[in-house]
Amino acid sequence: MLRAGLLYLSEQPSIFRFIRSNALAKKLSSRFVAGETLDTAVSAVKELNAQGITASLDLLGESVHSAEAARAAAGTATLMLDRIAALKLKANISVKLTQFGLDADPKLCAENLHRLLDRGRELGIFVRIDMESTEYTQRTLELFSTDLRPAYGDGVGVVIQSMLRRSKVDVEQLVASQARVRLCKGAYQEPPTVAFPDKRDVDRSYSELMEMLLERGNYPGIATHDEALIARAKGFAKDHAIGRERFEFQMLYGVRRDLQQRLVREGYHVRVYVPFGTQWYPYLMRRLAERPANIAFILGNVLKEGVRS
Repeated sequence: MLRAGLLYLSEQPSIFRFIRSNALAKKLSSRFVAGETLDTAVSAVKELNAQGITASLDLLGESVHSAEAARAAAGTATLMLDRIAALKLKANISVKLTQFGLDADPKLCAENLHRLLDRGRELGIFVRIDMESTEYTQRTLELFSTDLRPAYGDGVGVVIQSMLRRSKVDVEQLVASQARVRLCKGAYQEPPTVAFPDKRDVDRSYSELMEMLLERGNYPGIATHDEALIARAKGFAKDHAIGRERFEFQMLYGVRRDLQQRLVREGYHVRVYVPFGTQWYPYLMRRLAERPANIAFILGNVLKEGVRS
């Protein structure tokens, strides 16, 4: 019930307007979000790079319904690429199709993506196409597999959510084409007809897909904070002589920083997803919904930092 409530709140614009002006809420969000501007996000990436951690920059926001807003998002994404190249940051970027205008005009969305990916190819910077709710799964994979992947090869990748019942078939097809895949559990509220409602089934699916990607995939991103799954990935890689250079662990900004640093010390590649922008409220609610225990964790740290200051 708590997870459903948080996901519901993530979709309420009136609450977002109130929360964005609240100082405590902004303090809480700073655990998960690297500020509202590209400059603050770049500073976060520099700090991560100094720790031996790479990053994936993400401009928050989705479900754009105007051509003007879609072009603006694409322009900011291109600026992100330019800034990464100019500062020689160890980073790539992640983008969402609905932010680029998929709902407003699919043709415009494709045009925006091609301009971005052309620039990414010029600069040698990888671009990840994020996955959204199941309303967009098929369209995202079709565009990726029939248009983007053939045109840009390993310069572009996609995301698969283990919570979806269809994901085994999708991963098999992506592995066959040697596409680059980021595997996560998924953070959207979905009906049981399309997604596993039980966490145990989501974890079982994740393990199965993870092992498939580790053994036969093209530099997969193993995106999880679950130590049991991370241990399983390590063990599987060791048992199957899969070198650490063949995959990377991926985590969210501000989550399990101790674990991120531990993995780096152990010699694993670690990439942190660094979100920024004014649309941080829906993102924050979905992160809390993924693991409601995060609420107590974040509030505790915010209070401790407040006492120290």
